[in-house]
Amino acid sequence: MTLVRVRFAPSPTGYLHVGNARTALFTWLYARAQKGAFILRIEDTDRERSKEEYVEGICRDLRWLGIDWDEGPDVGGPHGPYRQSERLGIYREHVDKLFALGMAYYCFCTPEELEARRKLALEAGRDPKYDGRCRDLSPEQIEKRKAEGRTASVRFKVSGETVAVDDIVYRTMTFDTSLIGDFVIVKSDGMPTYHFAVVVDDALMEITHVIRGEGHISNTPLHVLLFKALGYDLPRFAHMAHTLGADGGKLSKRHGACSIAEYREMGYLPEAIANYIALLGWSPRKDTDIFSLDEGISIFDVKDLGKASSRFDKAKLDFIGGHYIREADLDRLVDLAIPFLTKTGYIREDEDVDRAKIKAIVDAVRSRLSHMGQIADEARVFFEAPALDADGKAALADGDARKVLAAAGQMLEADSVESLIASVKAIQKETGVKGKLLYIPLRIALTGEDHGPELDLIAPILGTEECRRRVLSAQDG
Repeated sequence: MTLVRVRFAPSPTGYLHVGNARTALFTWLYARAQKGAFILRIEDTDRERSKEEYVEGICRDLRWLGIDWDEGPDVGGPHGPYRQSERLGIYREHVDKLFALGMAYYCFCTPEELEARRKLALEAGRDPKYDGRCRDLSPEQIEKRKAEGRTASVRFKVSGETVAVDDIVYRTMTFDTSLIGDFVIVKSDGMPTYHFAVVVDDALMEITHVIRGEGHISNTPLHVLLFKALGYDLPRFAHMAHTLGADGGKLSKRHGACSIAEYREMGYLPEAIANYIALLGWSPRKDTDIFSLDEGISIFDVKDLGKASSRFDKAKLDFIGGHYIREADLDRLVDLAIPFLTKTGYIREDEDVDRAKIKAIVDAVRSRLSHMGQIADEARVFFEAPALDADGKAALADGDARKVLAAAGQMLEADSVESLIASVKAIQKETGVKGKLLYIPLRIALTGEDHGPELDLIAPILGTEECRRRVLSAQDG
């Protein structure tokens, strides 16, 4: 049985976003489900836009999501180098091979000439593919152009054959390559194009399956032609349907889709992001959308990827985020909360952190969080006396509310906040007020809101003195 070998090959021209993370996650799940190898390859031939900070960011974000790799630029492996910028000699050898086979040629057409001919073809109703102007240049003509200082790209000779691909998701796809035209495999600056480098790398790294977005379907016939011309076996292809915004438009930040780094900085838990991303275009065969990566490995099959575009649903992401926060270790959440509370000034950088208090606060509000970036807003009540709005003042002006606050104030004057919590029934008996009419005035007085954590969680954190001050302030209006 052939060992499954798959790769994730990002371009370091930006940080990891939802679309790329989904490709990485599905590829990784397949590798782990098949007990195969997952390879990280950095496609950095775009010298102007590629940056080392993006390479580091991509690696950091993948690891944060729980994705590891068996071979890659930082861990090595038998098929390296794993950066395309370090493989230029390998690409030159393969270009020479195509020249020797008569399947490649120099093209001296400038970008301006190509664009002018493309426009003329469109105006005449013809296919704007490359017209083969340089395909049959003689050796003398080539040398003459080089002597004139003209730079040349290298094009692959397309035979015009029909190419059939058995895609795992889309099944059989047929392409008429006569519609493609001879395409560039080496740019005029000497760098390989994406199409050429990816084929050479996939072949030499013995990639058995290529999982990528459906935007690459149109690239597939070019890659098949190159695999065949170079004498390499084809990998199996699996193209994933697009993920769109909730409105059906192209996914962007306006839909709530951020880079993985931004999600981390907002305080989402990595297991929540990984879980949600896994649902974009894949329907696990189980009764719930909540599952760990280990559970995902046990049920993932690339054949289950859907053909229909998925929709990015921020509300569902937040629902999943809230689930994982409720299930998370409380000390872990405290560690995540402290930087956010420090940033807002609720924790001073020059003082020791009262972890017990922060732990109690996080425990009190965690059910209201989707990500830890919300902790400062939810915890404000524990650090700032509430400023009652018009609705709050109106609610406390009610006769029953004033009775409740007066009774509560007397109890706090005589005893502790624990006594207040234990004596709510006594307040009910004394005032004749019960249900929401009893609890809501107390909640508004202590927090400024008529909803939120239970009183028995709020009051002990505030302490007897602070509760007394807030109740008396609420009585004064």
